Amino acid sequence: MEDIRAWLEKAQTSGKLVRIEGADWNHEIGCIADLNLKRKNPPALLFDNIKQYPAGYRLLSASLSGSANVAVTLNLPAGLSDLDLLHVLRERQTEWMRSLDRFRQEPVTTGRVLENVHSGAEINLLEFPSPKWHELDGGRYIGTGDAVITRDPETGEVNVGTYRVMVHDEKTAGFYISPGKHGRVHREKWHALGKPCPVAISVGHHPAVFGAACLPLPAGTEFAFMGAITGAPTRILTEEITGLPIPANSEIVIAGFSPPDKNRMEGPFGEWTGYYASKERMAPFIEVERVYHRNNPVLLGSHNAIPPSDSTYYTGLMRSAQLHRELMEAGVPDVKGAWIGLQLMGVYFIVVSIKQRYAGHAKQAACIASQLVSGGGYHGRYLIVVDEDIDPTSTQEVLWAMCTRSDPEKDIDILRRCWSTALDPTIRKPSNAFFNSRAIIDACKPFEWIDEFPKEIRSSPGLVNTVKTKWGGVLGL
Repeated sequence: MEDIRAWLEKAQTSGKLVRIEGADWNHEIGCIADLNLKRKNPPALLFDNIKQYPAGYRLLSASLSGSANVAVTLNLPAGLSDLDLLHVLRERQTEWMRSLDRFRQEPVTTGRVLENVHSGAEINLLEFPSPKWHELDGGRYIGTGDAVITRDPETGEVNVGTYRVMVHDEKTAGFYISPGKHGRVHREKWHALGKPCPVAISVGHHPAVFGAACLPLPAGTEFAFMGAITGAPTRILTEEITGLPIPANSEIVIAGFSPPDKNRMEGPFGEWTGYYASKERMAPFIEVERVYHRNNPVLLGSHNAIPPSDSTYYTGLMRSAQLHRELMEAGVPDVKGAWIGLQLMGVYFIVVSIKQRYAGHAKQAACIASQLVSGGGYHGRYLIVVDEDIDPTSTQEVLWAMCTRSDPEKDIDILRRCWSTALDPTIRKPSNAFFNSRAIIDACKPFEWIDEFPKEIRSSPGLVNTVKTKWGGVLGL
């Protein structure tokens, strides 16, 4: 599998990459990243000569925040629009999932990450330019675009997930995970046995590693999914201290154990919701026993802010394609599109387009989508079902359909006590039970009299093409 340096070369020529020299890790990098992400199709940012750090100790941000760099990461054709990317991803995801067995990880005994190996007194997490991303953050976060690797003590299943990792000091790091996530389940199982949980964290790697770790994939398939994307099995080392598998081409890996019944204050951290919703809390931590890194390592960061932020673009595209596929696999017929709003923070605003075939079809699609993890199953808010004539990627068309084809009394249902998270800004803290509701809105024409519904004002495709040909130059079309 390619490493992040090969990705940087491709992004320089085929994608979009801007180099920034001399930024301060303390707030400034985060603010630059935030301003960059508010641009349309933003470039990736490579920070070097970071204040207080030697040249060559770099940080990459926004690696998956625009169509050009998503195409570079996922080996897709260049120059695709957002909608074209979505169509291609629907097909490619199906291919990737079907080929997982062909891309199981490749065990190796050497790798670039072994260029520097630190133990004991040599360990210093502050060696790396971890940013304090936001002014109100409780500290510096080395893990934002990371891949946290854990193993189930009962089944041996390995999980690779993206969870936030805060630097406490030179040798310990915070290890916060929301309830219900695979990594947290693994940690809780180890702690219930009275044993420390082994953890390995890659914090610098090809963006495809982050891209797999942050998706709701079937348990234990993350490394295979990375290989399917890049076209070659992921080369894997066995980490010496924990016995966990780690990517051989990572830039930086930290490894250690999370002890049971020990916590430290963690947070607050500006999360993907656009809020500091989880506040500061006592949370488990990792006692680091080994650090591996390449010469002049590249740290991969993912900036969270009021949307759009670093993760909303890529995860919106990937989850939209995944939701479409999983709805069809669940037996929902004639799904024409699924869209997880890129600008409206993903799972908060989900649209499914169908061609109505029978009474209850719209409600069926909505209820299933609202509980799929790829859709609104985890911390969803609003799920809207529209007819096939509505472009689900167009917020304007969706809101028009919602306002003209639904009646609030008849077409809005509320699902209560659904799976949520401590990051939910509407849940008052502290709390030990995180529930929220889902609003399901049927914005389809009433099935009972769909043929009698008023005709919408639309020009025929033939007329549109004729007018564009004749007047497109004048109108700039």
